[in-house]
Amino acid sequence: MTFGKFKWAALAALMSATALQSIGGAAAQDQEKFKIYLSLSYSGNAWQSEAANIVKALAATPPYNETVELIEVISGTDPQAQISAYESMIDAGADGIVSFPISSTALNRTIKRGCDEGVLFFMYDATVTESCAYNVSYLTAGFGENTAQALVNELGGKGKIFLSRGVPGNSVDKRHTDGAMHIFNQYPGIEIVAEYYSYWDDRTTQQETAKALAAHPDVDGIWAQAGEYGAIQAMLDAGDRLVPMTGENSAGFRLALADPEMQAKGLRGVSAGSPPAQAGYAFKLMMEILTGQRELEPMNIEYPLPWVPADQVKICEGDVYEDGCNVFPADRVPSSFVSEVLNPELLPEVNIESALNGTPVEGATIQPLPAEVVEAANEPGINCSRCEAPEDLYKLTKVQPTVQP
Repeated sequence: MTFGKFKWAALAALMSATALQSIGGAAAQDQEKFKIYLSLSYSGNAWQSEAANIVKALAATPPYNETVELIEVISGTDPQAQISAYESMIDAGADGIVSFPISSTALNRTIKRGCDEGVLFFMYDATVTESCAYNVSYLTAGFGENTAQALVNELGGKGKIFLSRGVPGNSVDKRHTDGAMHIFNQYPGIEIVAEYYSYWDDRTTQQETAKALAAHPDVDGIWAQAGEYGAIQAMLDAGDRLVPMTGENSAGFRLALADPEMQAKGLRGVSAGSPPAQAGYAFKLMMEILTGQRELEPMNIEYPLPWVPADQVKICEGDVYEDGCNVFPADRVPSSFVSEVLNPELLPEVNIESALNGTPVEGATIQPLPAEVVEAANEPGINCSRCEAPEDLYKLTKVQPTVQP
């Protein structure tokens, strides 16, 4: 792939793998900066804020603070608005666009035009099917099917459940729900009595779950995407009862899973789901390509699926994840804080303040990524178009059935 508009001829010589951390500020200032756009579509929750903050913190960390001009653009949930935003970025001379795309297909034509003009596209978490764009996502790691099976196991294969989904039309929501339904459809005893879109937001999830509870107060379990702590709040508002639940990585949910009082009310489940750290990983991969440090052949890169059952929740004492800890205490972060925003291996440069405020860590410098990446499986309509899905597309990787259909 040729990226004709990249302003990297001089920088590539300077920013080799051995020289990355030793570039002097004065030398870097003599070079034209890379123009990188951070393009968000939906931005109304903690997940999106943290993902953006991690990219901002990395862009402000040496040497990127001297070589990157980062411009954030929020376009909302209308695909046409993000298309227009991409068009403006291309016309403004973008070297790279790191983005959470609102649609897996609607943006393709504009992305292809950008690629043809030399713009490097890196999508994080959500994906597109345009083959010239890189997708960095955990989607193919199986959140939907694994969490659905975990819930089925908890319920003994039967019960009334709610589906708390994400943003309509987004590839993340589609892939999660497809995977979950592959499992639920195998169990005639599982009855989906309410299905609603919660936009991956605690407050919206609480409101929508409360509506579902008004019609189905005898619900036995909840399969939730991000915003899952709102489902807990809705149930507590309705009475002193909780049910088995699967959700993502909010601090509120993860702490609740390990809380004996919550367990006594009936809460059981697993914290899995989407890591905002994908945004930082995508940004660093992009910069390693732009600076000539990496050639990346796979266009679809898989980020590992977090998997934290209640008995594996460990509260952190410091500002980073160390000694196996995986959640910050309630007095350090809000309940909506998405715990999988840090990654000691891929993003050692950032900490809790980076995720909360977009601030770089004093004294930190950008560290090279591991050489190897994990190539994601083909998923038609998700990360590719003219492709075939593997026969074991919905294979279970984190949990096995303890009850037969």
